[in-house]
Amino acid sequence: MASTTRFHAFAAQLCAATLGLAAAALPLASAQAQAAYPSKPVRLIVPFPPGGGTDMIARTVAQKLTDLNKWTVVVDNRPGAGGNLGVDAATKAAPDGYTLVIGQTSNLAINPALYPKLPYDPIKDLTPVALAVSSPVVLVTAASSPYKSFADVVAAAKARPDGITLGYSGNGTVSHLAGELAQHAAGIKLRHVPYKGAAQAMTDVVSGQIDLYMSTIPTLIGQVRNGKMNAIAITSKARSTQLPKTPTLAELGYKDFEAVSWFGVLAPAGTPPAIVQQLNKAINQALAQPDAAERLRYEGGEILGGSAESFQQLLKAEIPRWARVVKESGASLD
Repeated sequence: MASTTRFHAFAAQLCAATLGLAAAALPLASAQAQAAYPSKPVRLIVPFPPGGGTDMIARTVAQKLTDLNKWTVVVDNRPGAGGNLGVDAATKAAPDGYTLVIGQTSNLAINPALYPKLPYDPIKDLTPVALAVSSPVVLVTAASSPYKSFADVVAAAKARPDGITLGYSGNGTVSHLAGELAQHAAGIKLRHVPYKGAAQAMTDVVSGQIDLYMSTIPTLIGQVRNGKMNAIAITSKARSTQLPKTPTLAELGYKDFEAVSWFGVLAPAGTPPAIVQQLNKAINQALAQPDAAERLRYEGGEILGGSAESFQQLLKAEIPRWARVVKESGASLD
């Protein structure tokens, strides 16, 4: 009887030890799986068409990740609904590090206030990985335009309220809202002309079909460099290194004026922290490479980088800030 009792006790101890070993093996297996990341191609969703500023940033980062780490990073353009379709696709992907998205101010910080039924929550449904670059908005005119400065625009707009046309690509974008803020600061009213994309808008401003156009530096800098457009004001607090002769609205007398578009890489919510940190380190390394940094700066971007936590803090601060701007400007989807 005693031997049977001892046997049962020994069996119980053996079972507990076996279960303990199995339980200990689970995090080890998980850690090993994460250590092997990535073991297949990583998809980077760009929620805008090829050829734009967001696409250029994504492809620069993707190529450098491939060069430095021998990863396969596939850029997947998913345009539509102001960037919402691509971001939504990312939120619905498996949180395993194999689907990422490049988001920006408009689809992460502005759209929550602009779209009454946004299909995703930027805070709850996404995990910030790393900021990439920021870019201010530039106000341009045609080289042949009579408006050679922002003061010229203000004077003309006050003389002819709603008679000066201002183009921008998409309602509720940073460019649109920056234009609203500039008008409010200057006490003028311009007539808005929304476009679905930058190509037609730039053609129209160069040909004189519209008086003014606002967009980010990567979109416009080529036309400014070739002399077809004049950059008359910029929305960052400091002048751009790529447009050093263009004054900021703040230095033109509109104190503390700032409206910039930032771009960063995110993953679906629930992506393992170890993978997020691995991606963050790799993206920061990519941004630090001289050739990548030079290209991004040449196209008008200011390198950001930093931790995933700092990106999260920025996102939490920017959403209520832009919600106030949307409310005050009266911006809508119409």
